[in-house]
Amino acid sequence: MQVWPGQAYPLGATYDGAGTNFAVFSEAAERVELCLLHDDGSETAVELRESDAFVRHAYLPGIMPGQRYGFRVHGAWDPFRGQYCNSAKLLLDPYAKAVDGALRWDCALYGYQVGFSRYRRDDLDSAPYVMTSVVVNPHFDWGDDRPPRTPYEETVIYEAHVKGLTMLHPDLPDDLRGSYAALGHPAIIEHLTELGVTALELMPVHQFVNDHRLVDMGLNNYWGYNTIGFFAPHNAYASWGDRGEQVLEFKQAVKALHEAGIEVILDVVYNHTAEGNHLGPTLCFRGIDNASYYRLADDCRYYVATTGEGNALLMRSPHVLQMILDSLRYWVSEMRVDGFRFDQAATLARQFHEVDRLSSFFDLVQQDPVVSQVKLIAEPWDVGEGGYQVGNFPPLWAEWNDMYRDTVRDLWRGADVPLTELRDRLTGSADLYAADGRRPLASVNYVTSHAGFTLRDLVSYDEKHNEANGEDNKGGWHDERSWNCGAEGETDDPGVLALRARQQRNFLATLILSQGVPLLSHGDEFGRTQHGNNNAYCQDNDVAWVRWPGGESSILAFTRAMAMLRRDHPVFRRRRFFHGRPVHGTHDELSDIAWFTPEGDEMTERDWDASQARALTVFLNGNAISEPGARGEWICDDSFLLMFNASPQPLEFVVPVNHGRQWQIVVDTAHEAGVPPQAWPKVQAGDRITLVDHTLQVFRRPA
Repeated sequence: MQVWPGQAYPLGATYDGAGTNFAVFSEAAERVELCLLHDDGSETAVELRESDAFVRHAYLPGIMPGQRYGFRVHGAWDPFRGQYCNSAKLLLDPYAKAVDGALRWDCALYGYQVGFSRYRRDDLDSAPYVMTSVVVNPHFDWGDDRPPRTPYEETVIYEAHVKGLTMLHPDLPDDLRGSYAALGHPAIIEHLTELGVTALELMPVHQFVNDHRLVDMGLNNYWGYNTIGFFAPHNAYASWGDRGEQVLEFKQAVKALHEAGIEVILDVVYNHTAEGNHLGPTLCFRGIDNASYYRLADDCRYYVATTGEGNALLMRSPHVLQMILDSLRYWVSEMRVDGFRFDQAATLARQFHEVDRLSSFFDLVQQDPVVSQVKLIAEPWDVGEGGYQVGNFPPLWAEWNDMYRDTVRDLWRGADVPLTELRDRLTGSADLYAADGRRPLASVNYVTSHAGFTLRDLVSYDEKHNEANGEDNKGGWHDERSWNCGAEGETDDPGVLALRARQQRNFLATLILSQGVPLLSHGDEFGRTQHGNNNAYCQDNDVAWVRWPGGESSILAFTRAMAMLRRDHPVFRRRRFFHGRPVHGTHDELSDIAWFTPEGDEMTERDWDASQARALTVFLNGNAISEPGARGEWICDDSFLLMFNASPQPLEFVVPVNHGRQWQIVVDTAHEAGVPPQAWPKVQAGDRITLVDHTLQVFRRPA
């Protein structure tokens, strides 16, 4: 076999049409062997003798796509100094673009002698049990593909799981269900487009590991927040094969979604890896250079784990920062994704101990000409000290806004919500984002997500029911701010069922018509249930999979109608915060927004200070939108009244005077369809209207 010196960059395996360049960083290594793996179980070892700045490299002519490989790292084994080199362990390439196979859990996967001493090195060969890296062909015919680049104000995000969304769809061929190919199937794309979705946010698709504990229990890590490969699409979601075919299949799905005008956002987990704590397996980073990749405690035998997952990547290491930025850039440039949602993003800001919005990671993202141009969304917390950072990310970033979630949940379940709190959440959370120059679009609003109850379960359960997880119902949030509407779980009581349906419409209408960027959780549009399980991370079955309805459902039709109402009316998706006064130059003497008591009186300071949010009216002035259109034109829209009755009894509302003579009702969540017939009579200024309990009505006044 010919072995040429090769290059130190790019890292990983790079095929150029004639052969493959291999490069891997390790400051801890004394020697590194590249192991070419053969289908008969044998391997050919090639020592990487060339080294530049601790990057070992070689070029091998004739090594083609589909070739499986791994690394064996020779060096010090000294847990007390945080060093875990062990050449008996075949290691994944941190830059592997594809991964073959799945872990077979065995004692040989651990660098220490399981059952004896974790300080004694284990010399069992792990090769028969590990996943392996694969050389891929980077070439793909993208044709005339272009990123949709949907502006945030026009964005509707749909959070989904590749397998969960597609596994039970009746119109998908059996061999495509649960795969990347299914995402690009016309049946899925048609559903998303009819729903008004502009961005598909995929739960983790980086290569991840099924935890040993879960496998022993007969379960799987379904959600996938357990990454081992930051460049490789998870091979279990591929329908064609895992010797690089998963890369092509993912690209084809992105291309099909782009053709339909749908962006692809990845939920990424750069805060920790699947190697776990000090008792975890040696699969990749730990064996290559433990101290360079992980944040070690003062006692180097242990890790600092601000994520609650056993370890945390070392965000002050230039090699970790390089790997993360290389990964992000690869997914944008080569896989053509349109953005990222960063899991437990506060950990990425922990350059030292505390969370620091000026950390190197954010500096690098801000300066990167590729990564800085896509959608960047933070889950703005981790479980470490000072980890709750909602509203504190830099101006380039949007954030999942759990304060919005909690406020809206409390409103509709009848808990005490200060009016000022509800005002801030409905109008884009200026209290969180305005001070640093961000706009309402920094707030990604959601009521439900993968973590917690589904929307249907939110109105059906007071308590979580996670017994199927095998953890004595201990996992998941203990306080979901939910309300079962009078019966726990499934019921045939028509009154309870009617209230639950109304509550789902209330949540959906509130979410979609609030300022900010709405995020829907897959299946909520037709009442998906997990039977009270609010932590379905290990339920790779029909507990968590979306069960598609046999026909059209009323809640689906209502969700579509709300999305179209938002799409057609820019007053619901403003780029700037409300002024709370008449806007100069918009030719309207009325304020751009106004708040009224149910009696139709404009709210005073005393009202704001004394009242809890149970019932109120909001006026949105379509003639007072301060931001111009894309070509500098004045944006003029219809005006709207939103009447909220979150109280447990019917209430009478007075249509405000001086804000429009005549109004047409366009949404009534008390109506079974939620969208009343056009024949319903118009209402006049000063009219008295009765809203039944737990109801939202929306009225439109033409411009």
